[in-house]
Amino acid sequence: MEPLTTHTGQTAALNRVNVDTDQIIPKQFLKRVERTGFGQFLFFDWRFQQDGSDNPDFSLNKPESANASVLIAGNNFGCGSSREHAPWALHDYGFRVIIAPSFADIFYNNCVKNGMLPIQLDEETVNNLFTFAEKDIYSLTIDLEQQLVTGEGFEASFTIDPYWKKMLLNGWDEIGLTLLHEKEIKAFEASR
Repeated sequence: MEPLTTHTGQTAALNRVNVDTDQIIPKQFLKRVERTGFGQFLFFDWRFQQDGSDNPDFSLNKPESANASVLIAGNNFGCGSSREHAPWALHDYGFRVIIAPSFADIFYNNCVKNGMLPIQLDEETVNNLFTFAEKDIYSLTIDLEQQLVTGEGFEASFTIDPYWKKMLLNGWDEIGLTLLHEKEIKAFEASR
C-alpha cells in the first residue's frame, strides 16, 4: 500500500445515512477475486438509471464531484454485511478518505486495512462540510500526522487509533507488518 501522510483532494457529498455495503457494491458484482475493477460498480443502483445511463440526480454524478478523492457521508456509513469489497470499490473509484459522523466497525477496519482513512467527526461538523461540498467544487487537506482536516473556511481535528495511524503512515497492511520481521521468521524456520 502507499503511505498516507497528507492528502489533498476534492470532496464528494453523499448526504445519506445508513449507507450499507450492499449499496456501496451490489452483490451481483462480487464475482471478481482481484481487489481491482470494482470502482465502476460503486453505488451502481444509485449512479445509474435502468437503461444504464448516469442518474443526473445522484450526487457523485454532479460536476462538483468529478475527480473527488474525499467522500463526505452520513451516519453509520458502511453498515450491513462485512464485505471487504466495499472499501475496494471506494478505493478503486478514487476515494482515499471518507469523513462521516459514524462508521460500521467492520467497514472501518476494512478501510484502514486497505489503505483508506475513515475520519469520524461529529454530526454538526460533517453537516458544515456538506454545506461546502454540495454547493461547489470543494477541496480538503488531511494531515494524518497532525490529525487535522482543513479546507477553505474549515478546520477540524480527528482521533485515530495509534496502531492504524502507524500502519497508514507507513503504507503497511498486516502482511507487510509481518514481513518487517522476515529475517527473524527465516531464522526461526531454519532452526526447526
